[in-house]
Amino acid sequence: MADGFASGGQGIAGGARGASPGLAQPAGRTGGKRGRIGRMRAVLRFCRLAAIVLLVGFGAGFFAFVASLREFSGEAAPGEAQGIVALTGGTQRISDAIDLLARGYGERLLISGVNATTTRAEIAKLNPGQLSLLECCVDLDRRARNTIGNAIETRRWVSEREFKSIIVVTSNYHMPRTMLELDNAMPGVRKIPHAVSPSGVDIENWWRDPVAARLLAQEYVKYLTVWARTRMESDPELSRLADFFLRDKAWRMDEARRAVPPAAIPD
Repeated sequence: MADGFASGGQGIAGGARGASPGLAQPAGRTGGKRGRIGRMRAVLRFCRLAAIVLLVGFGAGFFAFVASLREFSGEAAPGEAQGIVALTGGTQRISDAIDLLARGYGERLLISGVNATTTRAEIAKLNPGQLSLLECCVDLDRRARNTIGNAIETRRWVSEREFKSIIVVTSNYHMPRTMLELDNAMPGVRKIPHAVSPSGVDIENWWRDPVAARLLAQEYVKYLTVWARTRMESDPELSRLADFFLRDKAWRMDEARRAVPPAAIPD
């Protein structure tokens, strides 16, 4: 009986020994699961760190962008140039550009982005006494619908006039992006910025003005987009990225109608 018990004991022991490999499998699976969890946590930590770095970089870049606007105060008179280019978007831009032309800072003025129905007489009403100047020395670009369009039409105008230098008139917050586009389109042309301070928007104390803060944030994002695109593409007219992201349908329709002679468009 003892032998039977011993024999049974050996069977139990043998069974226990035989079960050991089976008991080790859950431990292996647990170890693998812990390893995967550890890797996922490491990836999440890296993503959080990357997000923090990007956020800090974005914020620092935004403050640098706002600080750079002080370079475009527009208080000092610009140097003389062959041409003057004013980008539409505010009546003050046009008035300042016409005033610069009248004071002899340029030979000719291009107003880029004029509405198709706007006439010289209507512009003259907003600038009393300047109708003769508008008729003799001002060109109206009605094709451009955005900043890249302004750059394309300005390049064509500068090329036709064989100008080597231009004064650029636009709002101070818009000037950095404008200069990026123009430098990309015309690297060999000297550009003198003349910034206009928009009325009703306190750029200097933007943190106190929600409208100014939102305007600057939007403009900064656009600036970064243009900066990235111009690092990859050198000709705005051949830019697929600009065509996809920036140009609107009206601009493409205008491009399709380029065969229409200028005389067919009312002045």
